[in-house]
Amino acid sequence: MIANKKVAFYTLGCKLNFSETSTIARNFTNEGFERVDFEEKADVYVINTCSVTDNADKRFKSIVKNAFKQNKNAFLIAVGCYAQLKPEELAAVDGVDLVLGATEKFNVTSYINDLTKNEIGEVHSCEISEADFYVGSYSIGDRTRAFLKVQDGCDYKCTYCTIPLARGISRSDTLENVLKNAQEIASKGIKEIVLTGVNIGDYGKGEFGNKKHEHTFYELVQELDKIDGIHRLRISSIEPNLLTDETIDFVSKSNSFVPHFHIPLQSGSDELLKKMKRRYLRKTYTNRVERIKETMPNACIGVDVIVGFPGETDELFLETYNYLNALDISYLHVFTYSERPNTEAAEMENVVPQNVRAKRSKMLRGLSVKKRRAFYESHLGKTATVLFENENKEGYIHGFTENYIKVKTPWNPELANTLHNISLTEIDSDGLVRFEFINEPIVI
Repeated sequence: MIANKKVAFYTLGCKLNFSETSTIARNFTNEGFERVDFEEKADVYVINTCSVTDNADKRFKSIVKNAFKQNKNAFLIAVGCYAQLKPEELAAVDGVDLVLGATEKFNVTSYINDLTKNEIGEVHSCEISEADFYVGSYSIGDRTRAFLKVQDGCDYKCTYCTIPLARGISRSDTLENVLKNAQEIASKGIKEIVLTGVNIGDYGKGEFGNKKHEHTFYELVQELDKIDGIHRLRISSIEPNLLTDETIDFVSKSNSFVPHFHIPLQSGSDELLKKMKRRYLRKTYTNRVERIKETMPNACIGVDVIVGFPGETDELFLETYNYLNALDISYLHVFTYSERPNTEAAEMENVVPQNVRAKRSKMLRGLSVKKRRAFYESHLGKTATVLFENENKEGYIHGFTENYIKVKTPWNPELANTLHNISLTEIDSDGLVRFEFINEPIVI
């Protein structure tokens, strides 16, 4: 019935979603589907949703419309975090046929019969308390980097966050399975693996969320570093209270792990960190940044920060701004606070007006541009290794150094997915870095 059909995917949100989309896509191809781009005509469109920001929710409807421009009779499936939190809302969107929650999305092909469109979207969504088993996944073939999922869910109770409601308790893949997946990725010629999860520093909690850690995140890092054929390992977002000295010190001497950390801060005010129920105060964050820079002076450090949280006065915002301005970091990911249903923060007083949130967001985005520029400038004249992407962007090919400096050079398809030694020379008008090749390139 479904042989020789085409399927297309659209992913909203985080690296973890990208790794899971890739795994879901492999399920389809194993069932005989041909994967095509989302902009092409397909028989089935799968949208992997996100609920971290208000914007991600709103984008869903426009993505559905785009799918139907390609094929008005297509079978449309919604999966992911928003599908778990608000399944009925998504099912009510015109044209949506199937909505699958957190545990059902990995068995999507078993919910498809003959692709006959449903008059009303069909929902299969468990209670999130039932999302207590682990499904490993990794992305491959979508980019030159692979996203390897090592952990899912979160036991933290941050007052602004719906992730525990959407993904359930913290649970981890077995060390054995993570290493097996990493070896599979390496065998396919992919040069870089990015470790992903909801709270990866919490790695080790058993498959069913039991609290006993079979292995720690530090042990995971040590074992991954031993695998042949992986040229780069990158740690994605990790909580400051879970990033240990031993992990930082190991990365500084590692064969494969690169000097790049992304550490959520959310606020530079201890008063707001307490209201957010974060598990650290500013002193811990400062200590982590200083430890990284002591052991790896060239390290890139990215920061997540939320503006406009309830109770954020002008004084408290400036406390965050001035703290970040003085801190030796490389760039910011700025999130404008948006009220999420069923969170503590949504009921809090002293709501910050939307126009004030927007102004503060703009100020921090400007600071991020300044920080990134200063970080790039500090590396001009230095040598680095670049891994090139495989896209032609307006006649240029882009790549990233080990410490996440983005470089560009005129398009040459032979460079895609290769590593080269370079010398960073100047910053272009678009903010990216130009370079010269050093003899003896590492072409692998």
